Amino acid sequence: MLLEAYFSILVFLAVAFGFATLFLGLSWLRGKQRPYSQKQAPYECGFDAFDAPMQNARLQFNVQFYLVAILFIVFDLEIAFLFPWAISLDMIGWPGFCSMMIFLSTLTVGFVYEWRKGALDWR
Repeated sequence: MLLEAYFSILVFLAVAFGFATLFLGLSWLRGKQRPYSQKQAPYECGFDAFDAPMQNARLQFNVQFYLVAILFIVFDLEIAFLFPWAISLDMIGWPGFCSMMIFLSTLTVGFVYEWRKGALDWR
């Protein structure tokens, strides 16, 4: 029957959920619960917490945070796709090589943009 093929996956998910619940519960029970004001203060991307709720959309952020995030994505995507491509290069041939060169050139454009905007400068 078709459902019998998925039974092992269901058992795996149940065991994983059980272990996750067990370990989270144990860590909560055994952990020291000593909250204080500094520990419970919100932390927003390197900025102090906003005083007024309406201030969130009106405050200007430094673009440096966004440029660093874009830079991380550029390098993360590059590494994530280069390893499987390098392993399977003999099977995918020239079409795979050309598509990866297009992908790498797109990432290079993003990297050059980051560089020209000053995301790589240490301040």
